[in-house]
Amino acid sequence: MKNFVQPGVNITLPASPYAVDSGEGVLAGQLFGIACGDAENGAEVTIQTEGVFDIAKDSDDVFTLGAPVYFDTATKTARSHGDTDSNSAGDSEACIGVSIAAAGAGASTVRVKLCVPVALA
Repeated sequence: MKNFVQPGVNITLPASPYAVDSGEGVLAGQLFGIACGDAENGAEVTIQTEGVFDIAKDSDDVFTLGAPVYFDTATKTARSHGDTDSNSAGDSEACIGVSIAAAGAGASTVRVKLCVPVALA
């Protein structure tokens, strides 16, 4: 195939609109991945777009097995519902994957199988 570029598991892009630490989520439009290293705002960072990760969540959010998981760039946390993101000029948040284990109130993380994000209607 002459048009093949790369497998696409790891993508390098600018960390924007915020600096990221290794292991934090990066959402660029509808592209989501987990930072493979630290990067200042605007610096290049490689993200992993496939796999299963424990992602920080608000302790009040509750996830059931198989529930959709959204990402909030304002808090850099997983959410159990899509909403308008305060850092994306009113754009809808992306669904970044599904919960592969229940995560109740009080839990600090949710275990997520990353999926191709789907924009909310």
